[in-house]
Amino acid sequence: MRSRGWAQWALLVALTAVVTGGMALLDVPSPGLFAGLVVATVLALAGWAPKQVAPSATTLAQAVIGVVIGVLAQPSTLTQLAADWLPVLLVSVATLGVSMAAGLLLGLRPGVTPLTGMLALTAGGASGLVAVSRDLGADDRVVAVVQYLRVGLVTATMPIVAALVFGASGSTTSGPDTGGPAWYVDLGFLVVCAGVGLALTHLARVPAGGLLGPMAVAIALNLAGWSFGATPPTLIVEVAYAVIGWQAGVRFTRESLRMVLGILPLAAALIAAVIVACAGLGLLLTGLTGATPLETYLATTPGGIYAVLATAVSSGANATFVVAVQVLRLVLMLLVAPLLARLVGRRGRAPEP
Repeated sequence: MRSRGWAQWALLVALTAVVTGGMALLDVPSPGLFAGLVVATVLALAGWAPKQVAPSATTLAQAVIGVVIGVLAQPSTLTQLAADWLPVLLVSVATLGVSMAAGLLLGLRPGVTPLTGMLALTAGGASGLVAVSRDLGADDRVVAVVQYLRVGLVTATMPIVAALVFGASGSTTSGPDTGGPAWYVDLGFLVVCAGVGLALTHLARVPAGGLLGPMAVAIALNLAGWSFGATPPTLIVEVAYAVIGWQAGVRFTRESLRMVLGILPLAAALIAAVIVACAGLGLLLTGLTGATPLETYLATTPGGIYAVLATAVSSGANATFVVAVQVLRLVLMLLVAPLLARLVGRRGRAPEP
């Protein structure tokens, strides 16, 4: 039995690595998460997946993702928003409210709890939400699939809308500058943020602390100017994404897969409605801040932060403003989601298929 377990893990790791490489070549967002989810699901349906992912591995993966999110909060973020902080905050809250309301509508479907629906459609931080959804009491299989659908639809439609509606032009870039300090500085920063963050949240018993603690420490060090420009090593980040994908994928059954596939048409329609509503909020932000319609559209797009940054840079928009608004919403969402999860979760849970 033990040899079979080792063989299952070896197969899962090898196939995930291959699929991740292929997804990366195709510029798929978060290729490790996507590959881990798909490979683990296929192996689970075939009876070849491990029974579960160790909780300690999941916690460490959450910590890595928390640091990834935390390093997005640079001092320039606060500086850029200083003059327009109130309208930006109000529109960011409205964007979250729209996406969460759409999620609650998804939760009206049989087999999907309101909590699962809300987390599945909340805008921003797909990897973070998938990472903590099970801890918060949601069905991480539904959250993972619908969140990835949201990211895919936003990423696919955003450049088209930016070009056809707002006149954006220019060649697409691959994302933010990857230059930085030596690898051991990146690794040391990750270890410090993860270790201190996990220790603090363990003592304070914070919901979803595996992600929120390291994220908070990374934000604090960034804003204090003590991060030295460090970012978590790419290989470790992709492994963390894969672990989160595995966590959801190994629990799939034929019944649960049919249920998830059955909700995708409704989920896609709700995602489209959220995209349109957020574009409307972007136009409102234009009138309140004086930013261009293209900049506010990109700033309020519900997800795909690196694709947003690439479009902003290539079109000559104010990329700092765009990313600042996106990061503010992302941090707000991850801080508020655990609290809302407690409230929504009291409405009860549907039995797992």
